[in-house]
Amino acid sequence: MARMWGCAVLLFSLWISPSLGHIIEVQASQKECFFEDLHVNDKMTVTYQVGGGGNLDIDFWLADPNGLAIGKHLKQSTGTVSTTAEVDGRYEYCFSNAMSTIADKIVSFNVHGIVYVGEDETIAPIEREIRDLANGLQSVKDEQEYIVVRERVHRNTAESTNDRVKWWSIIQTIVLFAVVGWQIYYLKSFFEVKRAF
Repeated sequence: MARMWGCAVLLFSLWISPSLGHIIEVQASQKECFFEDLHVNDKMTVTYQVGGGGNLDIDFWLADPNGLAIGKHLKQSTGTVSTTAEVDGRYEYCFSNAMSTIADKIVSFNVHGIVYVGEDETIAPIEREIRDLANGLQSVKDEQEYIVVRERVHRNTAESTNDRVKWWSIIQTIVLFAVVGWQIYYLKSFFEVKRAF
């Protein structure tokens, strides 16, 4: 019975574990920073994707409490950085759009935090399976969020292309009728008999 309660508590704690999804707009030549307070052996993963603006790229870095960069991505459209805290303190992660002077960027990101639970020899196999299942579910959720953002970007691209093709076809039709009208006028004047009085 105690093991069942232990499994229930573990499932509940995994269900409420911090997994936050955010969408932010990073202004041109600006950066947006966030932080998480971690204790030794806590795990944190930041997954991000640029959903709009400019070349769909952004600079990202994750720094420990001492200011040392744990992970750094330059001009990437997607990325994931994971860390296990080696010291207690405030871990900072930033999105920088400093390379762009005009275009604002829309960034979607998720922060997954796992409070460290020590492995001891008395953990039941079912508890290990539950942890693995929770990690697998989180991976599926991340993939689905990634697919939603990619679908939005591709839909916007397709709609933009469709608009351009439509307007190009309209312009070509107008030019075609103008050329046909000019040719009819020119050929008509070519065959007219001019009388001299």
